[in-house]
Amino acid sequence: MRPVTDTSVPQTDQSLDDELDAQPDAVEDEEEDDDVKEAEAPSDTDLFRQSEIAADYVEGLLDILDYDGDIDELVSAGRPVVEVVGGRLQPLVGQRGATLEALQELTRLAVFRQTGTPSRLLLDVGGYRAGRRKELAAVAKNAVEKVKEYGEPVRLEAMSAFERKCVHDVVNALAGVESESEGVEPNRRIVVRPVAD
Repeated sequence: MRPVTDTSVPQTDQSLDDELDAQPDAVEDEEEDDDVKEAEAPSDTDLFRQSEIAADYVEGLLDILDYDGDIDELVSAGRPVVEVVGGRLQPLVGQRGATLEALQELTRLAVFRQTGTPSRLLLDVGGYRAGRRKELAAVAKNAVEKVKEYGEPVRLEAMSAFERKCVHDVVNALAGVESESEGVEPNRRIVVRPVAD
């Protein structure tokens, strides 16, 4: 029997070599239903209001930090989204998105404080999440190819909830394989395995 293969996420920046330190638990969509009680789904108006509150909060943070950035608030795929675009924003992303995840959690708390409702807000800075999705799609496809070639599970490196969600989405769209998360934050990771017959 072959051992479980360990693969790494491609590194796009030298700062990505370091593992995330203790990171706030950004919630995966699969796990989010447990954390965010959905007695009734919020309306688009409510979601847009959440994105406006979040945008105001982020704008205040940018002012305090003396960063310039354009802030867009919108609703996408049934969740509020705030995007910050501009130059010199990399410090707000941090190593492997750790600072961005922390800012997202703070922003979600600010929304909760004003609305009394937990939020599934997604915060993006400088297009980091879109770029990371593409990298993770490649990682997921590579893992699937190895699983299909060798018939053995492939364990990926530890990832944030956002990163795991991206990988799960790619794997779940392909036949013959499945994925699941294992472990505890900040060392939670995905295992891709063949579907049992």
